[in-house]
Amino acid sequence: MGGITPPDQIETRLFINGEFVNASDGKTFELISSKDNTVLVHVQEASEEDTNRAVAAAKAAQPAWEELTVQERGAYFKKLAALIREHDREFAQLEALSMGLPVSGYFHAAAAAKIFDHYSEAGYTIQGTSSLATPGFVNLTFRQPYGVVAAIIPWNVPVLFFAKKLAPALITGNTVVLKSSEKAPLTSAKLAVLIKQAGFPPGVINVLSGHGHISGSILSYHTDVRALSFTGSTRTGRLIQEASSKSNLKAISLELGGKSPAIVFEDADLEAAVTSTAHGIQSNSGQVCMANSRIYVQDTIADRFIDLFKTKFSEIAKMGDPTSSETRHGPLVDKAQFDKVLEYIEMGKRDGNMILGPDSVSADKGYFIQPTIFTSTSEDSQIMKEEVFGPVVNINVFHSEKDVLAKANDTEYGLYASVFTKDISRAMRFAKGFQAGTVGINCSSPVTGADTPFGGYKGSGVGREGMPYHSLDFFLETKSVIIKVAG
Repeated sequence: MGGITPPDQIETRLFINGEFVNASDGKTFELISSKDNTVLVHVQEASEEDTNRAVAAAKAAQPAWEELTVQERGAYFKKLAALIREHDREFAQLEALSMGLPVSGYFHAAAAAKIFDHYSEAGYTIQGTSSLATPGFVNLTFRQPYGVVAAIIPWNVPVLFFAKKLAPALITGNTVVLKSSEKAPLTSAKLAVLIKQAGFPPGVINVLSGHGHISGSILSYHTDVRALSFTGSTRTGRLIQEASSKSNLKAISLELGGKSPAIVFEDADLEAAVTSTAHGIQSNSGQVCMANSRIYVQDTIADRFIDLFKTKFSEIAKMGDPTSSETRHGPLVDKAQFDKVLEYIEMGKRDGNMILGPDSVSADKGYFIQPTIFTSTSEDSQIMKEEVFGPVVNINVFHSEKDVLAKANDTEYGLYASVFTKDISRAMRFAKGFQAGTVGINCSSPVTGADTPFGGYKGSGVGREGMPYHSLDFFLETKSVIIKVAG
């Protein structure tokens, strides 16, 4: 396993055309350590020139990359997957330092390696169709890469999203420019180090660090970028979609925010429902797009559920240094997120009843917020409508099935929804009735299916990602070929 990299040896440069380079204008930005609020490193800020150069490098490399066989492209994937596994411990440390994810629960590097392994073998599933339905013609469809594509990934699970977006884009014959989040750029830069070690041809993968209004905006408007996959906030997703419409109408995949409901009926396994929903909101300190931040409990079991949930939620969180194996609850990513969550907590205090949470909070020793529970919150409150992205949950009581489904769907988000019940007919009514891209029955987020699509309804996104073919489809154009056969 890879060792721990000292701060002065952490890679912070841009990776363009197979080389690590400083920003063309010399600009950098500070990355504050989540561990102690000190400046961890200065990271290179990609300029307009750098971004354009990365796109040009990807464009130049794409024809040769597309001409490689599936086995030749896949061989690079296998090398990269092996290197990621070797450096698992280092990835855990870098994410703990940059965005506060405790090393105790880190699995993202291992999952990313599995993704690259999977797609190394997936190339031959990319097939078109043929038809003899038109007399005198043989008709075919080809599936071909766009050329240059872009990926913009979030800060909360950067290694996993790096793999989820790059692997399907690359195996289909595209070349990629990826922009990491300014909040968590270090693991992407480390992946670039491993990409170079794996021997990927120059220009096939380019990795930029920086802020969205510079490099992210340029990629969104760039006419040589033909498709863009983004995971992040709904606000940024709207800007990317607008940029596409004003430039070259590039294909857009958007996986955005959530305000996921979980509904617990009186016939549910109460202990299991408590354990699942508590984990669903506390995982990664609540910084998960599909976190079940709204829980609706049937009135006949509400008191028992709330008492059990409060106990479980209190026990889960051993807050502290995210680089320690003893820590189970890390800090929020930065001061901006910390302040935002505190604002929502104040809303919750105004519009509901806080039964667990901080009386006062100081950021002097890190951006820590303890698990927080509100009950009896007005359905019209902002905290019930908007994404908090912190360890904050609202638990409300319901009586009728019809009433609770309407409340669950009364949001502009629709990423994930859960129902806990032993009644299969009821479960299927909710599976059909939820306005959400993923429905958990007797389970909750972050549980997903490895072989099912992921994405959202309404403001939670456009398109679907995932294995076996959903991500592959996004990165491929379909061409019809009409062949007239001589009689």
